[in-house]
Amino acid sequence: MSQESRIKLAVCALCSIFCILSSAFASDVSIHGFIQGNYSFNTGSSNPDGKDMKWAEERAQLKLDASKDSLNFFMKADVFYDHIDDASHLEFREGYADFTASGFDLRAGRQIITWGLGDLLFINDVFPKDFEAFFSGRPLEYLKKGVDGVKLGMYPSFASAELIVVPFFEPNNFPDPKRFHMFDPMSQITEREEKKPSITPDNTEIALRMYRDVAGLDASVYFYRGFFRRSSMLPDSLTAPTRMDLFFPGLSVYGASLQGRALDGVLSLEAGYYDSRQDGDGMDPMIPNSHVRFLTGYQRQLWEDFALGLQYYGEYMNDYSEYKTNLPSGFPEEKKFRDLVSVRLTQFLAHQTLKLSFFAFYGPSEKDYLLNPEVKYNFTDSVWAATGANIFGGGKEWTQFGSLNKNDNLYVQIRYEF
Repeated sequence: MSQESRIKLAVCALCSIFCILSSAFASDVSIHGFIQGNYSFNTGSSNPDGKDMKWAEERAQLKLDASKDSLNFFMKADVFYDHIDDASHLEFREGYADFTASGFDLRAGRQIITWGLGDLLFINDVFPKDFEAFFSGRPLEYLKKGVDGVKLGMYPSFASAELIVVPFFEPNNFPDPKRFHMFDPMSQITEREEKKPSITPDNTEIALRMYRDVAGLDASVYFYRGFFRRSSMLPDSLTAPTRMDLFFPGLSVYGASLQGRALDGVLSLEAGYYDSRQDGDGMDPMIPNSHVRFLTGYQRQLWEDFALGLQYYGEYMNDYSEYKTNLPSGFPEEKKFRDLVSVRLTQFLAHQTLKLSFFAFYGPSEKDYLLNPEVKYNFTDSVWAATGANIFGGGKEWTQFGSLNKNDNLYVQIRYEF
């Protein structure tokens, strides 16, 4: 069954459930949502397809929540009109059923899962992201994508745990090459086919998180067995390619995190080992090498309604000499060690109705950057508007933010919530 067919079937099933619950338990059903306009304008060059906007839409979201005793049903779906593609869409963002007991709880259906401690930096949060939404100036909630699976929460006395089982693989969403200028080392190949992992027991994703308080600190350990969410390229020839398969290599992640009060603020530490199961010796340049990721973060309120957040992130590639030896001619060479620093500044004014924020990434190893200033104002409890910018630059044409150098944009968001 295709992803679209599963979504339509799930929407119909959940709508039927909510209709039944609404009539039987009207006092336990709530309906919320919003109407939103979201527009992103190029400030530099036009899109590769010649258009001048990264995003232009009107969107409505409906959230339905129904509870009865130990059962809870939740659904969140969007309908929107995309002016760039002149098309309307239905987006089923979440839809699940919860069962709660004394020592465990169970959630089944489409759900958004967030693990780890990073601010826009992801180590043990191995679940799918929508980077096009982030780079085009959509509200930050649209960075996360849902997965179709089951989550089991367990709460014995020695530690708490979450077990995630996902039979349907969901990749990350990267910027559309029609809307974003992106580096592509094999742009001459137009015949491409993406092959997601088949739906089999062996390809079912498994994720486990165990957590507890340790000497006043929040401590977690993580495990994941699944796939890289960014596709790798497999050309039919490295010398004279004519077609390309895009596939998702096997991945296992082993990680840990620790967070607590320190230096009059909150200190966060997180690390993870990414085991590239299909390239254990690092000799296949088309598959990411195994590597280590680590993160140190610090947050502090310096004065009333002003907060500072700092992060330092690094990646260290294993088997680097094998990677260099087997890299095809003409492909950009990744660095053995890559790092990023980030800063987030947030100031609330006018009784917290006005929010001024600034977020920035800078890569010391690759000399590239992303700047994201934003102003948000709440006109009422139900109506707010925000405007900001995404500014990319530095580095080489193939680095993370250097490849986005021609995609600077100014965005506007307007929302009415009910």
